[in-house]
Amino acid sequence: MSNRTTVTEFLLLEFSYVRELQILHFVVFLVVYLAALVGNLLIITTVALDHRLHTPMYFFLANLSILDLGSISVTVPKSMANSLLGTRSISYSGCIVQVFLFMFLLPADLALLTVMAYDRYVAICHPLHYERVMNRRACVHMAAGAWMSCVVYSALHTGNTFTLTFCDNNVVDQFFCEIPQLLKLICSGSYVNEVGVIAFGACVAFGCFVFIIVSYVQIFKAVLRMPSEQGRHKAFSTCLPHLAVVSLFLCTASFAYLKPSSKSTSILDLVSAVLYSVVPPVMNPVIYSMRNKEIKDALRKLTGWRLFTKKKRTVCLP
Repeated sequence: MSNRTTVTEFLLLEFSYVRELQILHFVVFLVVYLAALVGNLLIITTVALDHRLHTPMYFFLANLSILDLGSISVTVPKSMANSLLGTRSISYSGCIVQVFLFMFLLPADLALLTVMAYDRYVAICHPLHYERVMNRRACVHMAAGAWMSCVVYSALHTGNTFTLTFCDNNVVDQFFCEIPQLLKLICSGSYVNEVGVIAFGACVAFGCFVFIIVSYVQIFKAVLRMPSEQGRHKAFSTCLPHLAVVSLFLCTASFAYLKPSSKSTSILDLVSAVLYSVVPPVMNPVIYSMRNKEIKDALRKLTGWRLFTKKKRTVCLP
């Protein structure tokens, strides 16, 4: 019992003890965060303002951008602030909030990617039934179901983790409050409930991945039967990047959450955390939008309207 104490804060992983490298880490994360911020905000704004993009595909894309914006904002700014200020600490309550939000936003991201795969499957394989199947009500129910189910899932994770007793060691071997690293700090090995929730989440994630793979197999079969080479190219350019992002996300997250626990920290733990928590929110706007002709046209129209309005006002000023 002597090694148990009331934990009031946690110490997060430092990228380096050298001040110059801490500043470098801050600058790199700042650039990455700003790229994610600008990219996702552009998608949300463009989809909201252009009525031509008020379709199921872009409705889900806007939801995905909101989740990506939230997930990277939960972890990266705190790590940046710690590097800039030369500190490592995060309060106990701050860690709880970080775990809850992260475990809500990340699974919701996967749920939205699964729904988007289904949307593409119906659009390409059953185009005549698309408007009936993917109507406004169905889309809202799918998105709301993804958000609400992941709130419950996150509450289970957070509750199971923080009802356990932490030892006097409060050093988290990660740049944010990651559950596998927090479980290493538990005094006893009695975290069966949390392991059960992780196992359940892994099964659901695997089911989502299988569903996405099956959807894309059907999509690729339909695409190969297309007479138009341009149509095949458009379909492949949309689907293959989607599959690549999902695969990267699931492989790195599975490595972080399912690998055997170890007292020592490896560089692979840090790399995998960056790959599944930082890279997807940055890459999704590039993959889904910057290569998308409709989004590009909408951005040009929106930007042109702004410039035209500004120019018009300048001319009309007395």
